[in-house]
Amino acid sequence: MDKQDLLDLKERIDEAKEEISKLEGRKAGYLETLKDQFKCSSVKEANELLQKMDKNIEDLDDEIKTGLEQLEEEFDFSEE
Repeated sequence: MDKQDLLDLKERIDEAKEEISKLEGRKAGYLETLKDQFKCSSVKEANELLQKMDKNIEDLDDEIKTGLEQLEEEFDFSEE
């Protein structure tokens, strides 16, 4: 390795350090958003909350479908 190779390597290392710093800042921002908006202190907690919310959505969807079916039967909304 000559001097220029070392300088190029140093520049690449400095760029990588800068990119890591930016990514760490973004991660901190995302974690702060999770904490403020969803009261989650970690990504694991956020994933658990997401699973609960998905389950609630599925349950509500089933409830709506059942209600619609009952209305269709009760009021005979069939297209004739």
